[in-house]
Amino acid sequence: MSGVFRIGVRLVKGAPAAGSPVSPFFIAARNISGKTLRGSKLSKPKPFPYLEKQYTAWNACIDVLRKNTTSRFDENTKVVVVDGPIAAGKSAFAKELATELEMKYFPEVTMDNYYINPYGYDMRQLDPQLPVNMQSFDVAKFHQNPTHRNVATFQVRMLAERFSQYIDALAHLFSTGEGVVLDRSVYSDFVFMEAMFRNGYISKGARSVYYDIVKNTFCDLMKPHLVIYLDVPVNVVKDRIKKRANPAEAGSKALTDQYLNDIDTIYKQQYLKDISTHAELLIYDWSDYGETEVVVEDIERIDFDRFDKDDPKMRDWVMENEEDWTEARCRYMDKPDLLNSLNVPRFDVHELTVSPDDFKAWYDVWFSAPGMQYRKGYNEECGDTGILTKMKTDFRNSL
Repeated sequence: MSGVFRIGVRLVKGAPAAGSPVSPFFIAARNISGKTLRGSKLSKPKPFPYLEKQYTAWNACIDVLRKNTTSRFDENTKVVVVDGPIAAGKSAFAKELATELEMKYFPEVTMDNYYINPYGYDMRQLDPQLPVNMQSFDVAKFHQNPTHRNVATFQVRMLAERFSQYIDALAHLFSTGEGVVLDRSVYSDFVFMEAMFRNGYISKGARSVYYDIVKNTFCDLMKPHLVIYLDVPVNVVKDRIKKRANPAEAGSKALTDQYLNDIDTIYKQQYLKDISTHAELLIYDWSDYGETEVVVEDIERIDFDRFDKDDPKMRDWVMENEEDWTEARCRYMDKPDLLNSLNVPRFDVHELTVSPDDFKAWYDVWFSAPGMQYRKGYNEECGDTGILTKMKTDFRNSL
């Protein structure tokens, strides 16, 4: 059975004493329950179709009056992140956990999120037509050539994709009341940036730009309620990488002992220490894997309801009234505005800048590809029909 260390879990608080003041702050908390304990579900407002419909000021006003945002919440309206080193077994565990907790599963972000367009066309096919500096670069290419000029661009794009996914996760939670389980999150992305920097894969200038973006974006997010870290020693990580026989990882120049050890060290000395100041943290020895049911039992014992506005834990999830919750919801419904914060005007790092000619060449090829001329649903050459009378669109994912 897997070992477990729980950081920051205190005894469950009892009921307030008679005559003690009742806090005016509304906390989106309580114990998370597995599906076995949840029983029948209470009646809630219908989920808001956030993927198809824009959330307007009028919608927000109605939701404040009817308390539609918090009326959708229950004990499992939480953000749970599963983290750990490469080949830890996070994906399989996170899927099982999401099923058991009746939450929505968000798979780990890859560069497929960026390169495969809404019609399934892989933009990496365009590489032969593009200047070298504008060609695709993903984790497979990184493993084989970790000192390539495009490594910095790759890691900045991974940060952007994780930021985008985390916004989607929060929008889903606020619009439906359904909790979310993420396979890694934007908060641990820096672990890989730091490991790359320590191993000479990324320059000091590119690292500086990365943290400027972090500083400009993370202030808009709400941290997770719970982080589950699957701890696997480096020697076991190496064995699993070898056994899964991924062609991109075979003979990788990037996955050195030093790089893997740096990932392990940064996770434990920086990420886990920092995230535990806000989120509940469970750490499991996953060398021989473990049982999801055991983890669920441990989660059910955590009392999320013990925090108030003065406690740094769960501070993002303590709000005074329905207006505050609706305001937070509005923030994540306006995804384009949040994504604008990724635009940090830094032009002093060579590997993160391109020439006007290279950009023009990329632009002409990229936006001539199938499905790239117009918003999703309006590309006739891709089989879209009823364009003149179309009333609905994939609002968030077509931006």
